[in-house]
Amino acid sequence: MSHLPQLATTTTPLAKAPTLPGGLTATVPRQLVHRASVAETFLTDWAAIDADRFTVTAQWPRAHQLHVSPDRSAHEPLLVAETVRQAGSLLAHTAYDVPLGHQFVLRELRVTTRPEHLAVGAVPAEPVLHVTVTDLDHRGGRPAGFRYDTDVRIGGELVATASIAAIWTSEPVYRRLRGGRTAATVSALPVPPGLPPAVVDRALPADVVLARSDRPDRWQLRVDTAHAVFFDHPLDHIPGMLLLEAARQAVRALPGNGGRTPVSFRAVFHQYAELDRPTWIEATETADAGGTAVQVVGRQEDSTVFECEVGTEER
Repeated sequence: MSHLPQLATTTTPLAKAPTLPGGLTATVPRQLVHRASVAETFLTDWAAIDADRFTVTAQWPRAHQLHVSPDRSAHEPLLVAETVRQAGSLLAHTAYDVPLGHQFVLRELRVTTRPEHLAVGAVPAEPVLHVTVTDLDHRGGRPAGFRYDTDVRIGGELVATASIAAIWTSEPVYRRLRGGRTAATVSALPVPPGLPPAVVDRALPADVVLARSDRPDRWQLRVDTAHAVFFDHPLDHIPGMLLLEAARQAVRALPGNGGRTPVSFRAVFHQYAELDRPTWIEATETADAGGTAVQVVGRQEDSTVFECEVGTEER
């Protein structure tokens, strides 16, 4: 005989959702952008314009550990990069039927921002991404990778352009490529002491990703797998966004370059950067059509894992 208490048979009806001019807004499912944290999921919706053109909407936070300047006055260019990266993951799964569980591998990334339009406002910014897939690769009759171009607008104003090339692989193929290396079997090296946060324009020591070396233009990458943004979930390799942040900080740390701020990134990722090998970041100032740029290279042993040209402007 059950001794559970009798439940009341009357219920109070839920209040109806309010009718708002712009409707109700929520983020897309975090799994579609390969994030574990809802707080790190910036996309809110998407729609197809035609077979290979889409609009993707997002919302940017007014305060963020990494993606908003320490004084909370401006959105960082790498917030644009992360938003556009998420858009590619979202469209791969929703528009091109890439199964959840496939690995999204970033090959190239180009982002150019207009800093004068990245100011933090009185409410969270709601950028609209106009995405065009320009090169869709098929293998075995299924999509296996693409290149896409993106215009990012806020209130109709162009704030950035971006282009990304990526591929995706099934979990079994990825595991074969990785030779059995997993987040459970590979441990990162001990984290060396970082540069002073102010040198790389960061507020917190935990967000500094560069450690000193014996040269002023070379640093060891600090790989802290407990970092809640870079390692939003366990990984078996160093994520591309951490390498891009290293390029950003190298520009700040390069002697004589402290008065310039990064506004564009042109990166190529050559191979996986391994957690258990030292990664060295080197920076060289160069000249480009728009003024001063910094060429940043990441190396592990004798291999170049990524290269990034960072365009800069005077603060």
